[in-house]
Formats: sequence, structure tokens, C-alpha cells
Amino acid sequence: MDILPKVPVPDLQYTLNMYLRSVKHLVSEKQFWKTRATVETFGKRGGLGERLQKQLLERRDATENWVYDYWLDDMYLRNRLSLPVNSSPALVFPRQSFTNHEEFLMFAARLILSVSEYKTMVDRNRLSADIAHDRQSDTRLCMKQYQRLFTSYRRAGLDKDTLIIADSTSDTQHVIVACKNQFFVLNLMSESSRLNEAEVQPQLLWIYEQSQISDLKQPAVGLLTSDGRTEWSRAREQLLRDPVNRESLELIESCMCIVCLDDPVGFEPSDANRASVILHGGGHDKNGANRWYDKPLQFVIGADGVCGIVCEHSPFEGIVLVQCAEYLLKHMHCSSGKPSSGCSECPNPRRLLWRCSPQIQDMLASAGDHLQQLVRNLDLKVFPFKLYGKEFIKQQKMSPDAYIQVALQLTIYRCYRKLVATYESASLRRFREGRVDNIRSATPEALDFAKAMTDDTKSPQIQDTEKMKTLLQTAVDAQTRITALVIAGMGTDNHLLGLREMAHTIKIQTPEIFTDETYQISNNFILSTSQVPTAEEMFCCYGPVVPDGYGVCYNPHSDRILFCVSSFRESERTCSDAFVRALDQGLQDMRDIIHPKRSGSY
Repeated sequence: MDILPKVPVPDLQYTLNMYLRSVKHLVSEKQFWKTRATVETFGKRGGLGERLQKQLLERRDATENWVYDYWLDDMYLRNRLSLPVNSSPALVFPRQSFTNHEEFLMFAARLILSVSEYKTMVDRNRLSADIAHDRQSDTRLCMKQYQRLFTSYRRAGLDKDTLIIADSTSDTQHVIVACKNQFFVLNLMSESSRLNEAEVQPQLLWIYEQSQISDLKQPAVGLLTSDGRTEWSRAREQLLRDPVNRESLELIESCMCIVCLDDPVGFEPSDANRASVILHGGGHDKNGANRWYDKPLQFVIGADGVCGIVCEHSPFEGIVLVQCAEYLLKHMHCSSGKPSSGCSECPNPRRLLWRCSPQIQDMLASAGDHLQQLVRNLDLKVFPFKLYGKEFIKQQKMSPDAYIQVALQLTIYRCYRKLVATYESASLRRFREGRVDNIRSATPEALDFAKAMTDDTKSPQIQDTEKMKTLLQTAVDAQTRITALVIAGMGTDNHLLGLREMAHTIKIQTPEIFTDETYQISNNFILSTSQVPTAEEMFCCYGPVVPDGYGVCYNPHSDRILFCVSSFRESERTCSDAFVRALDQGLQDMRDIIHPKRSGSY
């Protein structure tokens, strides 16, 4: 097997020049000239920048991936916000039609067994390698993230979390089933063989029945994992003082996944409501406590047919989650209706027990309040744009992703009359242990296009269509070029992060380039975006990454584009409805530039 190359360290002057180009139009002229002087001082010959660059090159030579740990800490582990909405995305399955509890539990049993089968494929290296299909050649991608699907756990810490990854030789064969805020251990092995559907389904029925016995109910400890990371860390330390709690925590940390059997929430099953329920459970009075957010894979199966996955994102990227989910849904469909016989000697699942002091009870109440605030604050819209999809865009010889990113910049400009710092995730899986870097989509070319499109001195009827088409093509081309550079390891964000963290590593004062106002503005991602394409009829969503920001996930299909737009209601600067209206108008206007006076479906 070919060994993938290491992530490159870009040339210092290249990165500094690209950085200045990406921020010049996002700050005032006065601020930019100040920043330019700071950058030139940092990058001067024999200066601090060159010293840190030399250290970074040495780190590249000594490690498999020079940026991985820096990036993981900065993106996830040092983040103190609660995981639901703020960090953990949701993948929403097609709505199921359960007519009774037997069908509900049968679906859960099939899902659990499909998960076990997929884990076996991962453990035995039987997955086909993912391939990136480029114009010049096909490139094999790093598969390391798949190994973390079922072996990882994000353990809360006071100042920084820890990503726990079990030894690859470990053979975890139990799942944790959450039902009515109670947690049960379901072992999938009986002696030397794996349980089948006829054996798992009665165990799920036993769990469902046991969870309703009020005398046996345990505190809803899962709520603690929805709180801020520092708060949860303090509560966890309290729990660990009791050996009963310690054993329960160990069993949860070592399981392959969490399966959440949810009660009906009573909401209209719209796409937005289903997505919200997967993201946060609807609050502590719904299914918000029927979760354990530290575990990367939580499969949500609602009795009302609302199903999906909520994902702790630090071990792997969205496309890995999608590949796993698509296999599971196909495998479940293929196995449905196949009869199987069970044994009567399978031991019952085990209920996890908790001993909670008055202090823990207070922490549970506080966590519940915080979750309710988060639920009320989230403003999530699912917008299916149906006039055209990626096939129409391809017919214009444009990249669908670049075209959509330009549309998002036009949307932001119409909302703010300026562009804002934008994050678009770009995969680095062409490299060893590659994760992602940022495509800075708020380009000068996108700004030129957006300004021309919103020129109040001209009506749409008298605008120079050919000029507008040229500006659109230029903006799309610029976005395409930047994307190609970033996925080739030539992005600026990871490099700047590495230089900053290297200064901390060698214990020198943070360079002024990283305390400069422009750097802070350029890393305050008002617009956080990601393309998550799926073959199955499912979609991904997540919350904003800053209080006054938007989270936009999109899934381009051949004849339509599905957008999930989120913001926070408490912000006076954002409104998901207004964003969707501007996005809809922008996509229509861009079509009309390409085909003037033409309407209808493309």
C-alpha cells in the first residue's frame, strides 16, 4: 500500500501574502495598513517568523502530521461551549413510519446489528479506500478517521478536553441504550457468537419496559454532558468519587456507540423540527437528557419516526459519518424481512446506576436550565431550493461548490452590505492523518460581484448582463482556485495556527500578528459553511460557531440544493428567515444572469 504524503508546510511569505489578500477588504483601510506593517515585521528576513517557520519544519519532519494536535486542541478540545448545537452536528435520516412499538424496536435492533457489522469491517480493514476523483487523477484518501468511529470518547476537562482513543486491538462489543433518561448496557456477544435480530429485539423490549418502572429510575445524569465543558468536568469529578458512578462512566466511555430510544416529542415532523430534535433532544422535558454527548456516535431512534445521528465531531469529519450512515441504512434495508431465531438464555441488559449528592443534583438542575436556553435560542431553517441543482451549474462549466459559496457571499452582502469572515471546511485527507483546513470564501472577487449585484443605482432590467456574468465567472474561478490550493495543503489558517502555537511551544510571547485586531476579526467566523453531500435522502445540520453568526450546511442534488441555516434568536444581527430569503433571491438572480429572462426549472 502506498504511504500518503505528509501535510506540507507552506512557504512563509506565500502564507503572509495570502493572509493579507484575504483580510484587506474585511477591515478598514487604517486597520489594514497597521496589519500590513505588523505582518511585514513578523516576516522580515531573519525575524521571528522565520525562526518559528524553521521550528515548524522540524516538527513536520519529526511527526506524522505537524498540525493535527494543534488543530484538534484549537478547534475542539479547548472550546468550553456545550457540545449540542455549538459543536456537535446532526445527520437526519428519512422519517420512519412506525405503526407500533414492535416496529420501532425492530428498527433499533437492525440498526444496532448493522453498526456491529460495520465496526467489524473497520476493525478488519475491509472498507474500500475512499478516492478523490480529480480532473488529472484519482487520489486515495487517508482512512484513519474510520478507526475512531467506535473507539473514541471526548472526556471533559477543566481547561481542555481529552480525546480518548481505545487501543486498536480492543474488541468492544457492548452498546449503551438510553431510554427515558435511563442507561443500559447491551452486550452484543453471547459466548462466542454475536446476537441476531431475534435476540436483540427482546432485549430492547426489556429495556423499554424496565425504563418505565418508576421505583427503579436513576437520575438523568446524561443532562450533565449537555452543559459547558468546564461545568461538566467539575460534575464528572464529583461523580468519580463514588465507585458505582465510576463503573457506570467506564462502561459508557468504552462502548461502541449510544443508541437513544426517544419518546415522541409532539412537534410537527417538519425537516427543521426533526433536525432540532436530533441536535438537542428538544430540551430536558423532551429527550434532551436521553443523550450522552461525549460519545462520537449517538443513534437517535424516535418512536414517532424521527431518527438520525448526533455526532461528537472531534474524532472524524462529516463525510466519514455520512459514509458510515449510508452503509447502515442500505444494510438495514437489505436485511429487513430476513427471519432469524433467538435463544432464550441471553442475559438481560444491565441498568447503569448513579449515586448523586445534593451538589450533583444542583448541577443537574443547572444543566437542564442551560439546555432549555440553548433550545429556545436556536433558530434553524431547512430550505430546499428547487429551481435548479448542481447539474445546471455544471452545464455552465462551474464548480457547484464554488458557485454556492459565491451565492452565500452575495447573501451575506445583501444582509450586511459587507462581507464577513467565512469558514468553509476543506478536507486534507490526501495527506497522512489529514483533517481539514479553511477555505476563506469571502474573496475580493466575491465582493466585486456582490457589490455589482446590489448596485442600487441600476435596476435589474438595465444592468449589464455580460459584465455581471463575467464578474460571476471571475468570483467562481477565484473560489475554485483557493479550494484547490487548500486541499493541496496550501491553506493559510492551519499554517498561521502552527506558527502561533509554535511560539507557545517554545515559550515566547505571542507575536503581535496574532494579537492584532485584524487576526481576531478574520477568525471570528460570522459565516460557517460546509458541503455535506449524501446519496441517501438525509441531511446534515449544525449551529453557528459564534453568537452573532450563521451556520450553513448544504447538500447539492442534481435538480435541487438543500440548505440548513442556523442562527441564534438572542442575536440582534442575525435572522435565519431573512438569510434564507436573501439566499433564495440570490440563487434566482444568478440563474437570471446566466440565462436572462428565462424562468422555470433547469
